[in-house]
Amino acid sequence: FARRLHKTVRKLLPDCEIRFVRSEDGSGKGAAMVTAVAYRLAAQHKARQKILEPLKLSHEQLLEVKERMKIEMEKGLGKETHAEATVKMLPTYVCSTPDGTEKGDFLALDLGGTNFRVLLVRVRNGMRRGVEMHNKIYSIPLEIMQGTGEELFDHIVHCISDFLEYMGMKGVSLPLGFTFSFPCQQNNLDEGILLKWTKGFKATGCEGEDVVGLLKEAIHRREEFDLDVVAVVNDTVGTMMTCGYEDPYCEVGLIIGTGTNACYMEEMRNVELVEGDEGRMCINMEWGAFGDNGCLDDFRTEFDLAVDDLSLNPGKQRFEKMISGMYLGEIVRNILMDFTKRGLLFRGRISERLKTRGIFETKFLSQIESDCLALLQVRSILQHLGLESTCDDSIIVKEVCTVVARRAAQLCGAGMAAVVDKIRENRGLDFLKITVGVDGTLYKLHPHFSNVMHETVKQLSPKCEVTFLQSEDGSGKGAALITAVACRIRDAGQR
Repeated sequence: FARRLHKTVRKLLPDCEIRFVRSEDGSGKGAAMVTAVAYRLAAQHKARQKILEPLKLSHEQLLEVKERMKIEMEKGLGKETHAEATVKMLPTYVCSTPDGTEKGDFLALDLGGTNFRVLLVRVRNGMRRGVEMHNKIYSIPLEIMQGTGEELFDHIVHCISDFLEYMGMKGVSLPLGFTFSFPCQQNNLDEGILLKWTKGFKATGCEGEDVVGLLKEAIHRREEFDLDVVAVVNDTVGTMMTCGYEDPYCEVGLIIGTGTNACYMEEMRNVELVEGDEGRMCINMEWGAFGDNGCLDDFRTEFDLAVDDLSLNPGKQRFEKMISGMYLGEIVRNILMDFTKRGLLFRGRISERLKTRGIFETKFLSQIESDCLALLQVRSILQHLGLESTCDDSIIVKEVCTVVARRAAQLCGAGMAAVVDKIRENRGLDFLKITVGVDGTLYKLHPHFSNVMHETVKQLSPKCEVTFLQSEDGSGKGAALITAVACRIRDAGQR
């Protein structure tokens, strides 16, 4: 019987080399083996859960993060404490959100990386209320990014000139809003002192200078047209203003993409760095640096420390490194490495690919966590990364991605809860209804991030009804709208 069975199987499957092994006492010994495997799997599961435990935050821990954020916000707003505050709470001199009466044609510049845009934004009110936009993208060559400031701003003005010609508007003088996504200290709406270049820019003679002044000088050097530079704008503030045009309750801006930041309308009486107690001003929080003074150390895990140590700016932007798209994939990779070294994943075999920093991009996190993805597809993503995995490995990787992204969304929600609660307390309200304008790829593309964040805000700030509104082109449109609001207020003051 055995010989015939072997012969038939081999005949039917000529491409397979099949061996038959006789079992000795299969039922008794087999039961013991199954038990041993079950014990091993249970022990491994327990070991993995123990490692992931510090990344799972309780309601009490999240309340603690919220309270600490509030304390740091107060430090940033205070005159005495501002210098050593990590959450800088920078005044933006934006004192009003759109009220719907804005109208006119505005130019906007959006400079935040190697490409920059020039936009013409037409704001209409009344029956035809809306915003119409035309834009053109220009690149900034490396030699100009790293040349002199004069060359950089001459290049920008050359591109503005080209755009005006392209739009058939040569010689027209328009109000201009400048989205400048680099760290700036503002002393006025139309003045931004560049504190330091980031994102590969090294143009000389710009740091410590007013970027609006540099732009105006370059416009005068060209002697072709004149522009009224009304506002220099941070992209987070632009996001708030864009959504504020759609929804008058929008008084908070939030960006959760490669990096993270927030802004909101603060009472002038609390903004000690600026004279005057009347009205409100938008504050650019620069909240990515929350925790740089050690106040989040008890929440940071060994994996956060490893990512921070090897980053471009060790010890800086600690909150951002636990939340934003630039770092989540790297946190996941560090956990997977740890699991593998302990023999809890990939059969204990570390591939060269897994050792490569930055290999696990945040977009893979979004893909792996997608509900419609079968384990087979998770395996193919891992295979693409050079990681040979079993179905069990895929389940484990998916769990790690879920834990890391969930913590990020909860921390972001805790920060946002601190902001909306502060606004409610500022105004002495029992209940606050408010809208947050949001932009950023992590928020928009991750399948669960936004829901977890919304839920966290709801739990931590039960006296606030918070609506989240996705921004469409906050940086360009927002700069034009801030300019439109400033022109409206200026015109009203001149009457």
